[in-house]
Amino acid sequence: MPSPSRLRSRAGSRFLLEGFTPAYLETWRRGDLSAKVAAGLDELACCAACPRNCRIDRLADEKRVCHTGRHAIVSSAFPHFGEEDCLRGRNGSGTIFFGMCNLRCVFCQNWDISQRQRGRELAAEEIAELALDLQAQGCHNVNFVTPEHVVPQVVEALAVAIPRGLRVPIVYNTSAFDSLSSLRLMDGLVDIYMPDFKFWHRETARRLCRAKSYPEVARAAIREMHRQVGDLRFGPDGLARRGLLVRHLVMPGQTDEAASIFEWLAEEISPDTYLNLMGQYHPDYEVGRIVRDGRIQHAEIDRRPTRRELEDARAAARAAGLWRFDTRSAA
Repeated sequence: MPSPSRLRSRAGSRFLLEGFTPAYLETWRRGDLSAKVAAGLDELACCAACPRNCRIDRLADEKRVCHTGRHAIVSSAFPHFGEEDCLRGRNGSGTIFFGMCNLRCVFCQNWDISQRQRGRELAAEEIAELALDLQAQGCHNVNFVTPEHVVPQVVEALAVAIPRGLRVPIVYNTSAFDSLSSLRLMDGLVDIYMPDFKFWHRETARRLCRAKSYPEVARAAIREMHRQVGDLRFGPDGLARRGLLVRHLVMPGQTDEAASIFEWLAEEISPDTYLNLMGQYHPDYEVGRIVRDGRIQHAEIDRRPTRRELEDARAAARAAGLWRFDTRSAA
C-alpha cells in the first residue's frame, strides 16, 4: 500500500483535518445518546428503520424483509485489509458485518450472509465489545457493514461502547438504501459515510435489486450523509477521518447509468466528492443460473465488465467534474 506520506500528499492541505475528535464524543458529552436510543427503539416498535417500512413490531421479535428481529445478526468482525487505502492503513479497518440485507441484489457477492441467515444474534453489549476489541487490535476505525436495517441496534451498541472508551472514527458502510429517519439517528455518531450508489434507473433497480425506489432513496440518503459530514477529509497520517466516500460498482452495460450518477454527485453533492470506482464485479448468486426453459438468468450481466467499460466509467467521472479518486479507481 502507499506510504502514509504519499497518502497525506494526495489529501492536500485543503482536505486536511488536524486535531480530530470523533463526532460521537460531543454527542455523548451533551447527553444526547439516551434520546437517540429511545428514538431507535421507537423505530423498531413499528419498524421504519429502512425504506421497506414493514411496520412490524421488531421489539417483539417480528421479522419480515430483512429477517432480523429485536437483535442484529453479526456474521463476522475482523480487521479488514481489503478496504480503501485511506481506511485500512497499516492495521486494517475494523469491520463488523451484519447479516441479512434490505436489498435483494441478484448479483450479490456476499449473498451467503446477505441473503442467508448466518451469524449470531448479538445484544448491544456484545456488539460494543466487538467494537472495543477491534480498537484494541489497532484498527484505524470501526466499520459497520450493511447497517441499513439495524441502525437502532447500532445506536444501542455505541451508547455502550463510547462510555467504555471507544475513540476511533465510525464508518457507516451502506448500499445507500437507507431511511432518512435512521440517518438522522446516526447524525453526530458517524464520522465517515461510505455509500455504494448502484443504479440510476428505477427499472434497473427493480430488476437487479428488487427495489424500484432505490435511485431516489439513494439520492436522498447521500444528500443527507453529505449534509452531516461534508467532503472526505484526512488526518496528517493520510487516513480518512470524516466525510463522504462514495463507491460505485462498475457493472456490464451500465456506462450511461454510471455517467448519470457521477453528474449528479458533481452537481448536486460536490465536485470534491471522493469516489471509489470498483472494478471487481463478477457474475455471482443468481446471475448465470439456467432455469427450466433453458434461459440464463440475468444474461445481460453474466460477464465481467470489459476494460473499455472500466475506462469509460473513469472518463465519465472526470467529465462530470469529479477528481478525487481512490487510488485503485485512478489507475
